[in-house]
Amino acid sequence: MRRPTRRYSILSLLKEARHGHSGWVEAWRKAEPRSSYDVVIVGAGGHGIATAYYLAKLHGIHNVAVLEKGWLGGGNTARNTGIIRSNYLRRESMALYGLSHSLFEHLSQELDFNVMFTPRGLVELAHTRQELAELSRIADANRHFGIKSWMIPTSEVHSLLPSLDQGSHKRFPLLGALYQPRGGFARHDAVAWAYARMASQLGVDIVENCGVESIIADGERIVGVQTSRGRIDAGTIMVAAAGESPPLLAPLGVNLPIEPVTLQAFVSEPLKPFLNPVVMSGAVHGYISQTAKGELVIGGGTDAYPSHSRRGAWPPIEDTVAAMLELFPFLSRVRLMRHWGGSVDITPDRSPLIGPAGPSGLYVNCGWGTGGFKAIPGSGFVTASMLATGKVPPIAVPFGLERFAAGRMIDESAASGVIH
Repeated sequence: MRRPTRRYSILSLLKEARHGHSGWVEAWRKAEPRSSYDVVIVGAGGHGIATAYYLAKLHGIHNVAVLEKGWLGGGNTARNTGIIRSNYLRRESMALYGLSHSLFEHLSQELDFNVMFTPRGLVELAHTRQELAELSRIADANRHFGIKSWMIPTSEVHSLLPSLDQGSHKRFPLLGALYQPRGGFARHDAVAWAYARMASQLGVDIVENCGVESIIADGERIVGVQTSRGRIDAGTIMVAAAGESPPLLAPLGVNLPIEPVTLQAFVSEPLKPFLNPVVMSGAVHGYISQTAKGELVIGGGTDAYPSHSRRGAWPPIEDTVAAMLELFPFLSRVRLMRHWGGSVDITPDRSPLIGPAGPSGLYVNCGWGTGGFKAIPGSGFVTASMLATGKVPPIAVPFGLERFAAGRMIDESAASGVIH
């Protein structure tokens, strides 16, 4: 039974401040690991927590542990720009990201927590004839499969983005754009907190500071995991640890085709609101949005080499800033407040891995690359069904590990725009 939500008045907030904020109700239980569970999920990022929630909510499986070596949502969930969209090229991707997008629309009501989803629109600019043709192809595919996005002319682009540079001196002339009116962004940490809060209320144990050192198999069957806090038995295990997944599965003879690459982003000082939609540009390789506080959230491409580092290199920073100034030259004197990097897990076809792997009872959910955040609700929904029934839902079947051996790639390298 769900506990009633505690409401706070301004007076109660002041009282809490006076007493050192010692009276807050914890959003989720700080659980201690038990010796065994029905299901163990490795990784308390968005995908792991969402899967645990849907397991308990929709399938009645409450004896679940989510194990995290650090803190909840501290990996790639905390290191992204929060963009939500579903205008991909392949029908398999449109189905999965479209499901996730539709769940985001009502996620705040579902989880009784404001995830700050704002569908203010997403504009992907075309600066070359090749880009215009490619985006038109995506628009045609979206229309065919029911994703609401379409091409708009330059006049409409300028009405949506009056601050966009329109000078004749531009290196990349504007030829049109792909527009998804329900695209937007959500607050990344709020999504993780919301799922964790509700999963915890439904009986899921969220165990932080509990690193999984190895997965234990007995013949062809999974029996548990060895952690930094002892052994935990489980008949079903899902690994949702992004770039940390391959070394966990390698001792079991499972080789995941994942390459960890650093991706960086920045936040500027607050500005007067001037940018409503999210803006992406493949030609200059950057994207930008403005938060409700007026800060600009800016991102670009990945580093040029594999790395588990979360620091990033200087050249991508310079390239990303140059990209933004190509679109909005007046931002040249704006100061950047902070910058971060995340280690994204990229597959050869830029599509995720969802499905069984290796011994019976072992599943993976990883390889999301730079598009994982927008897929959290849909990913959790279908993965929970897979763990509960032992059968891969039709929407997730194309994303299995076997597609690489069979040559059935889901190539999204073009539709991911600026590798996002």
